[in-house]
This record gives sequence, structure tokens and C-alpha cells, in this order.
Amino acid sequence: MNWKIYINGFKSYLTLERSLSDNSIGAYLQDVQKLVQFFELKKIDILPKDVQLNHLQDFLKYINELNISARSQARIISGIKGFYKYLLLENILNIDPTALLESPRLGRKLPDTLNIGEINKIIDAIDLSSQEGQRNKAMIETMYSCGLRVSELVNLKISHLHFNDGFVKVTGKGDKERLVPIGRVAMKQIDIYKDEVRCHFKVQKNNEGVLFLNNRGAKLSRVMVFIIIKRLAVKAGVKKKISPHTFRHSFATDLIEGGADLRAVQEMLGHESITTTEIYTHLDRDYLRHAILQFHPRS
Repeated sequence: MNWKIYINGFKSYLTLERSLSDNSIGAYLQDVQKLVQFFELKKIDILPKDVQLNHLQDFLKYINELNISARSQARIISGIKGFYKYLLLENILNIDPTALLESPRLGRKLPDTLNIGEINKIIDAIDLSSQEGQRNKAMIETMYSCGLRVSELVNLKISHLHFNDGFVKVTGKGDKERLVPIGRVAMKQIDIYKDEVRCHFKVQKNNEGVLFLNNRGAKLSRVMVFIIIKRLAVKAGVKKKISPHTFRHSFATDLIEGGADLRAVQEMLGHESITTTEIYTHLDRDYLRHAILQFHPRS
């Protein structure tokens, strides 16, 4: 059983034709690799073109028995479906065995958000006497002001700051660029960090244009941003399970509840489909109840 040539072709397809990021490509390849590992474990010698629906159903049963969450199972199946879509495009097979493969039913999970009081608590917990303190404050203000993904934050370039126009240029998924408005508070904190802290760093080669740096003068890792946020939340006494993405959720929810147009929010978040943005149309129950009592004729 040799799937390597097909997987390498799939990787090229994702890179060149789909223009996906390295993280997305890695996730797709891991999903397909899980299927390969299943066949190896069960000693099933089979090529991708010979896989049938029953093989995939057995695989689904196998990952379910591993207590993998329904959401993770759905993602794995989505990756395998993408792989077979590629094989169809390349005429390696004529019938897609994943066409009738059903993913686990997922409830629509509303993202955790922070209110402005909780965000202020986290910002107030930052030790501004340390070198990284001003950087962390600037990062959090930027995440909340612009709704950035953590990968977009760590890759933000100084040359992409267009403060005279009130925008930053962001490189999102699939290397797609978009302009996002940025607020005065975030701009002020970035300027303080850039002019009073970052300027004293010995910047490592190939990191000269990166805005947010670690103490060694290199680009921050995504993992480090997660750690920073979690530590600050604990210090601030915020009990919610939060991550850098929570600031993105909070940004979007605040805009929607403030009356922003859904299409404008979609554009700012860099969502390919407006269906993804629609999850933020949830409103808190008090707000919803107030709206009904105020405007419904039978209230």
C-alpha cells in the first residue's frame, strides 16, 4: 500500500491551486494520514482508488471508539472528502466513495465572548514595568480592535500599518489580504510599543518587518500568544475559558449587537462565507427580551 504519491499530489494541489496556508495544508494531510494509519493497523492493503464507502464507515466507527469529539471527527471527514475531491479532479477515480459518508451531527456552538469589563480587567493585569508588558497591551488592544486571528496577529508587519487612514493590512487564510479599520486606542498602544520598546530590540535576521517580537528579537509564536492570554486571564480573575480567538469573537459580537451590517463584519473578519459570520448574530437574552418588549405589538 503506497499512498505517498497521492498525498504529495494532494499537497501540491492545496498549495498551488487552493493557495491554503501551511497550517491548513498540514491539517488536511494529517486527516488523510489518519485514514492511512487505520488501514495499516487493520492490515488492509488498499490504494485510494479502491476505497469503498464501507471502508470509510469502518474508519468512522474506529475514530468514534477512540473517543475523538464529534467536532474533530467532522473535521477529519472533511479533510478526507477534500482528498477525494482532488482525486476526482485528477481523474484518478470516477466515483467518490465519500459522497454518502455522513459526518456526526454538530450542534451550533456559540463562541465564548468577553464583555468590555472583562477585557479591561485583563488589560489592567498587564505589568507595564516589564519589557513585554507594553507589547502584550498593544497585542490585546489590536486583537480586540481589529478582530484578528492569532496567525494574523503574529504575522502583522510594520509596513502594513496605515494609521493615517485608520487601517491595517492583514494577510489572512490562503494569503488573502484585507484592510481592517483600527481604533485610536490600539494605534496609540502600538505606537508606544514600537517607539519606546521595540526600537531597543536587536532584531533577528528576516524579522525586521515583523511588528510583535519576542525577547530574542524574533517573531512571536502562536503558542506563546495563547500562553500570554491564559496567564493574564488567571491573573485578572476571569474564569471563562479564553484564548486569543475570544477577542475575535468579542469584536464580532460587539459589532453585530451594536447594529453593524453583517456583510461589513464578514469583510472585516475575512470570512469566505457569510454563513460563518452569521454565528455572531446571537444576542444575549436580556438584549433580545428588551427588543421584543419594546417593538412587538403584542408585548
